[in-house]
Amino acid sequence: MGWAISVHGGAGDIPLSLPPEKRLPREAGLRRCLDVGIAALKAHNHPLDVVELVVRELENNPHFNAGKGSVLTTSGTVEMEACIMDGKTMKCGAVSGVSTVVNAISLARLVMDKTPHIYLAFDGAEAFAREQGLETVEMSHFITPENIERLKQAQEADRVQLDYTQPIQKEVPKDAALADGDSQIGTVGCVAVDNEGNLATATSTGGIVNKMVGRIGDTPIIGAGTYANHLCAVSATGRGEAIIRGTIARDVAAVMEFKGLSLKEAAAYVIDQVPRGNAGLVAVSSTGEVAMPFNTTGMFRACATEDVYSEIAIWDSPTK
Repeated sequence: MGWAISVHGGAGDIPLSLPPEKRLPREAGLRRCLDVGIAALKAHNHPLDVVELVVRELENNPHFNAGKGSVLTTSGTVEMEACIMDGKTMKCGAVSGVSTVVNAISLARLVMDKTPHIYLAFDGAEAFAREQGLETVEMSHFITPENIERLKQAQEADRVQLDYTQPIQKEVPKDAALADGDSQIGTVGCVAVDNEGNLATATSTGGIVNKMVGRIGDTPIIGAGTYANHLCAVSATGRGEAIIRGTIARDVAAVMEFKGLSLKEAAAYVIDQVPRGNAGLVAVSSTGEVAMPFNTTGMFRACATEDVYSEIAIWDSPTK
């Protein structure tokens, strides 16, 4: 048994031809977040604090679809979501419809720690953030030129899409899948376990480009995009509707418990049940095992364990 950590920056149709200006900043972001998490675990911080810290870093990085890099709704607004969960106590907190809070994951943590509830959304979540003194800014802080262009392209093509890494083709064949030409990148997450087997998970997202105002995805739904118990901690990414239908995060824990499978076997089994091109996840077990399966073209991901193993990867082969 030893500590372990895994981080993701989204799964989707990520082309092998992804240009360096889009690939390198995300890889650098994953490296930085992994280093932050490793240092925190080595300093014996609780995994719950570690995953919150790492996801805050991801939210503050405009290259990922969360926090500063959140994609826009049909109205050109930002509606962020986040969720955090402790494996030992199964305490959890979640928020949706957040538009002015700098770090939605910390608001989710406060919902868990400071209220009798699990989930707050929209005006209620915003009011609670101010009551608790969390840092807030004007919504314009989150609206980047890149995401304005993404929304424009999505609206011109009349499609709802996830964050992408290559331009949408305006002429789409009638028999093409909705995601063709998109990378579906959208969501960040972190899972961690310490030397004592304590587990935690955190997930945050801006959602999908051109989503309806008020749309809620898998990220804040316990058991769908985010879940932790005494066996494992899971953070999912991909198409929210598919992940919700598959209750992906909870299913990993259930398969481990009721089928007696290892974490890697359980995670692979669960992802295999989801239609191809829709999902990925990162997970750690109480014994320090790590799993990072996906059925999309790629998934921005990273992991490290106490036995000095580390990996940063996008496609099937790790990058150095």
